[in-house]
Amino acid sequence: MAHKLIVISGPSGAGKGTIKKELLRTGTVVESVSCTTRKPRSGEVDGREYFFLSREEFERRIAAGDFLEYDEHFGNYYGTPLSFVNEQLKFRSVILEIDVVGGFRAKAFMPDRCVLIFVKAPSMQALEERLEKRGSENEEERKLRLSRVGYELEQEKRYDYVVVNDNLAAATARVREIIEQETR
Repeated sequence: MAHKLIVISGPSGAGKGTIKKELLRTGTVVESVSCTTRKPRSGEVDGREYFFLSREEFERRIAAGDFLEYDEHFGNYYGTPLSFVNEQLKFRSVILEIDVVGGFRAKAFMPDRCVLIFVKAPSMQALEERLEKRGSENEEERKLRLSRVGYELEQEKRYDYVVVNDNLAAATARVREIIEQETR
């Protein structure tokens, strides 16, 4: 079995996180814990959802080459610690939920080991409804996330696979099939 870095990207509200959680629950993959400078959301724990770093610490780690990929968007840094991914790939496939820019950087860094999967909602209306129902962003943050959707959707053609999440169980099963196919 060839262990792979599985990158899941797509617009906010497409269901990437929900699909990832289901794959983690079934033991299909292990999660890469990213670093960020954003403040924790309610219920998030440092080292579980993210490693929450100060801007200064994040920039120090950038300078030291400690990230597989990193990006700044929505006013905060997000990045994947390279040492964690390399250690986990020795034993199992790793799933990483990141934006499209990070996905391209990860693929460039590990072209033979990285599989890009783009998850999208069936429509813009469904995406907007999911974001509103999620309730984790205020109106301004939701508008900012929605303003990025067009760019993200334009990038889907550069991904190895595109999965439309119009039914969560079916979309999760499709992503699981892709992982099984890629890790044979």
